[in-house]
Formats: sequence, structure tokens, C-alpha cells
Amino acid sequence: MNKLDTTREILEKLIAFPTISTESNLELIAYVADYLGHLGAQVNLVNDASLTKANLFATLGPPDMDGGIVLSGHTDVVPVEDQDWWTDPFTLSEKGGLLYGRGTCDMKGFIAAVLAMAPEYAELDLKRPLHFAFTHDEETGCIGAQALVDELRNMELKPSIAIIGEPTDMRIVEGHKGCCEYTTRFTGLEGHGSAPERGVNAAEYAVRYVTRLMELREELKSRAPKGSRFDPPWSTLNIGRVAGGVAHNVIVGKAEVEWDFRPVHDTDHKYLKKQINAYANDVLLPAMREVDPSATIETETIGEIVGLMPMEDNEARDLVSALTGANGADVVAFGTEAGLFQQFGMSAVLCGPGSIEQAHKPDEFVSASQLGHCLRMLDGLKSKLVAA
Repeated sequence: MNKLDTTREILEKLIAFPTISTESNLELIAYVADYLGHLGAQVNLVNDASLTKANLFATLGPPDMDGGIVLSGHTDVVPVEDQDWWTDPFTLSEKGGLLYGRGTCDMKGFIAAVLAMAPEYAELDLKRPLHFAFTHDEETGCIGAQALVDELRNMELKPSIAIIGEPTDMRIVEGHKGCCEYTTRFTGLEGHGSAPERGVNAAEYAVRYVTRLMELREELKSRAPKGSRFDPPWSTLNIGRVAGGVAHNVIVGKAEVEWDFRPVHDTDHKYLKKQINAYANDVLLPAMREVDPSATIETETIGEIVGLMPMEDNEARDLVSALTGANGADVVAFGTEAGLFQQFGMSAVLCGPGSIEQAHKPDEFVSASQLGHCLRMLDGLKSKLVAA
């Protein structure tokens, strides 16, 4: 069986695990742990607090040596509810050289290719460690990767390169914006709509909060770094949902705003939070509490994913460029776990099979040709692992 056929076979097994972010990934992790364990890898599993999910970090070669190369992918996938699929999303289907199924490109195709290559890596006299990092809950705020990085600190292990196999059409991506998601909740005082001055209308204060966010969104345009390669070049902000109220004639007692922020740089993140928190605490909340001292404004952080900053010196980019023959590297708008690896001290890039245009959609697919390109990249990695 050739490596592409092996990859298809493994991908079929991975797709059959319905690892939607709201569900457990333990069966998939157990399968991968057993697979790599039989190859002689040192396998570490770390459960989340619920004990229903786990990260896997495994090593071939010198286990305690710094400077290793990490091949990383997330195991969770997005839901399929209310999507019109032509086939069962958790059964791999092939048509016209395209392999369909939830997670085929995002990003079990990459994981399958890595596992298909693992037996060949295991036979090498590795002079440099090769690490496998497979995480949970990337789609809901990179929760698993944050825990993984903490575990690496506890292990006092410092790999130097991370290749994250997000779907990039096998292009090298060296930068992306951060992704921060928040829900801000307003609690006011209900009352009869005929006497609005006697209540605290949570919806009205939510609207004022949104208006201030939109003002800040315009300010962010003037803060775009010189020479920014992102499109658009500035940090962006989106209002995703505003909700509140029960009837036309009732003063709204509760309201909430869901919003997201995509910072180009951490300085914009700090600036935005300082400005909007000051407005909420120093302007809106005192006005609300003049009527009802128990009124509140509370912001829940759903997720804060750090961006991947393009670096002039990037060992990961240079390595993947040598393996693929690609000239140059791109930046993208979507967020990934890569920034967490970079923040930990590794050089990091994205490079994986499939297109982000297929991710999260019905009839998600990855092409066999893209998997072939990925396998060639991973095959070329062998020479880099045995060089003294």
C-alpha cells in the first residue's frame, strides 16, 4: 500500500470519530496514542478539567532534547447541524479525486498524512526530536493549545519549530491576526414602558456600548502598522449579535452584545480593552446606577487567540520553504493555534492540505492531490531529522 492509500485509510478512521467541539475527542486520541505508541513514540496525554477531552503530545527520537520539530493539528471539528450534505459527514466519501467528510481539510487530512508518515520516521536514527501535537477545542478558542503550551513549560521542553497543518493549499503562511470574542451583558431595571425614567433600560445602554465600539472600530483604521500585509491592514471589530427585551411596552431588564475583535498587534488589543472598559465603567455604569444601584455591566471572555506575527528570521518558514520549494509566504485573516507556539518561543508557520474555503461548510473536502503534496513535504522532512 502506498502512502497516499495509507493516508486515505487513516483519514477514514479519523473522520468516523465525530469530534465536534461540544463532544469528546477521547476515542480519537486513544486511537492515535495506540498508533504512535506501537511505533515506539513516547506518548503524553493531558485531559481537560471535564475529563472528556485530551491533548496528545508524542515524541520520536531524543525525548528530552530541545530544538525539536512539532507537527501540530487540532482534532475537533465544527458542527454539521442545519447543513445540507450530499453524504454522511462522518463517513469518508470519495468522488472525482475529492475526499468528503467533516474535518477532511480542517484538519484531519493533515493529521492523517502525518500518521501515514510516522512509521518511516520511527525507522530513522533521529538526531533531532520529532513531536506530534494534537489538541482539543481549537474551534472554541484554542483552549487545548493553551493547555498544551502550559504542559510544555511544565516539562521544561523547548521545541524550536512548529508546523501547523491548517488548510492553506500547501502555501506557507507566516502571519495571521488574533481573534478575540466577547459577550457583554447588561442588567438594568424593568418597568412599565410608560415610565422609562423609572427603569434602567439595558437595551439602551447596550446600544450606547455598541456605538462606542463602532467609534473605536473607526479609530483602529488609523492605527494600521506601516507596511501591514493584512487585508484589511488594520485591526477589525465586528458586532455579531445584540439581544434583549420581552415586549414592546416593557423596559428592558437584560440585554447582551456578542462581538469579536481581530487585532493586527497586541498594542491594539490593549488599547481597545482600555477604551471600552473605561467607557463602560466611567460613563455607562454610573448613569445606570443613579436609578438602580444594583445595575451591572459584565463582559465574558469567550476566547482570546493571539496572532501569528510575521518575523524576519523564521526557521520554520525557511524549513518549509526548502521542503516545498515555495518562494515567499502569505498572511491570512483566520486565527489558529500558531500564535501560541510563537509566544512560547518557537518559530511557527501554517502549511497544510486543502483550502480554508472548504472549511466549516457542508460537503467539506480535501483533494487527493493536496494530500499528495503534503506527503511529499513530510517525506522531505526526514533528511532534516537525521542531519547532525
